[in-house]
Amino acid sequence: MRIFLIEDNLDLAQAVVQHLRRTGNAVDHESDGLNACRFLEHERYDLILLDIGLPRMDGLSLLAELRRRGDATPVLMLTERSDIEDRISALDVGADDYIGKPFDFRELSARCRALTRRRQAQTSSLVRIGPLVMDNAARRVKFEDRTIDLPNREYSLLEILVGRLGQVVSKSEITNRLFALSEEAGSNTVELYIARLRKKLPQQFLRIVTVRGSGYLAETIRGEPVLAASAGVAHD
Repeated sequence: MRIFLIEDNLDLAQAVVQHLRRTGNAVDHESDGLNACRFLEHERYDLILLDIGLPRMDGLSLLAELRRRGDATPVLMLTERSDIEDRISALDVGADDYIGKPFDFRELSARCRALTRRRQAQTSSLVRIGPLVMDNAARRVKFEDRTIDLPNREYSLLEILVGRLGQVVSKSEITNRLFALSEEAGSNTVELYIARLRKKLPQQFLRIVTVRGSGYLAETIRGEPVLAASAGVAHD
């Protein structure tokens, strides 16, 4: 997941960035509201974490501007627990959810995942492709009774490709969603992660295809259905 954190408490911001990166997300950070608003004219994210009290442009004004210009990126507001009016105002302006400070990082991660599922119209964190099961909450892949060991970034890559199953995802999009702007990704880094993933996946059910000059796509073999496990709804 590519996440943009807008928070002027640098100690909190550093802790949030470290936590979210450890769990396989690409995270960028900005502490100034006006700079963030300008930056978001050119960059796109899967999720925005937005504090209300920001210098030069407060979070509510920033959110209102994003929605005014048609930016529908899910926004999770970071609010003080006692500020009920701020929470109500945030939801009225267009926030998708809020979390009160101080918060537990486990709850923060769970709310991030929930907003991403909501955007993708998923009701479950489990995705089943034949006997292959992805648990996006635990970030674990199982094939039949065996757990496939995927480090966080390899899991994130699989999540990106399966989220666009049957569609080509460009190398540049993969790079943007796997790495923060402050991280250096070499020209062959994506190919390296693709190669590692291919070696670990059961190729008889799911394969990753290189579309020369365009990117990569994940596709099922033998028409295996893709199911959101708890919902039991197939996606073509």
